[in-house]
Amino acid sequence: MTQPPSYPTPPAGGPRPTAGGFAPQPGPHPHGYAAPPQYAPPGYAPPQWHAGPPGPLPPPLSPSGQPLASFTDRLLAWLIDTALASAVSLALFSPFFLILWWRMFTEMTQTNPDGTFVEPEPGTFFVGFFLPILLLQLGLLVLMLGFYWLYHVEYLKRGGQTLGKKVMKLRVVPIDPAHTLDRRMAGRRWLVQYLAASLVPGISYLDGFWQLWDKPWQQCLHDKFAATVVVKVSS
Repeated sequence: MTQPPSYPTPPAGGPRPTAGGFAPQPGPHPHGYAAPPQYAPPGYAPPQWHAGPPGPLPPPLSPSGQPLASFTDRLLAWLIDTALASAVSLALFSPFFLILWWRMFTEMTQTNPDGTFVEPEPGTFFVGFFLPILLLQLGLLVLMLGFYWLYHVEYLKRGGQTLGKKVMKLRVVPIDPAHTLDRRMAGRRWLVQYLAASLVPGISYLDGFWQLWDKPWQQCLHDKFAATVVVKVSS
């Protein structure tokens, strides 16, 4: 007599789901018996949720804890100060150049009674035009150096700001928080940023771009020479 085939005893709580299927959640069943526990299919992993892209990094801070000024802000402040200095020099020296050129024009257009132009005497051009132009340029250089000293040293040391830095909300501070900005620091900045830049070709570009790779204080060369940093302020 042939025996019926035997089947394995199902696990407690009900049969396991087939591969790729999902088992019902455990809990009360509408027919009165408990549903089998849930089994994850082979190779199944719960989805991973990401918090999104990382936020912007905080700005680097100076030794005193203030955020350092960016390259763009410092460049805009320098452009404002340069435009101011150009306007001052133009207002001061335009009248002198106009008078000099008017004198040269009237002397070169003088005519004799017969209508011919008056021939200038030897050396008249050098003494009457070239020499005054040369002296005027030297005077312009001396006055502009004096203006830059008053603006970038005497005015800067009062609050650490020029007009350009005030507009961009920047301030020059000593790298050592225990010190205060004085005439010596401001003067050393001026010597490198303006005097040396006017005498050595290319030094102004090297000085300005140095902050792009300087770590950790993002200093220009004139900052390093004066032991200062430029920070961003609220006003």
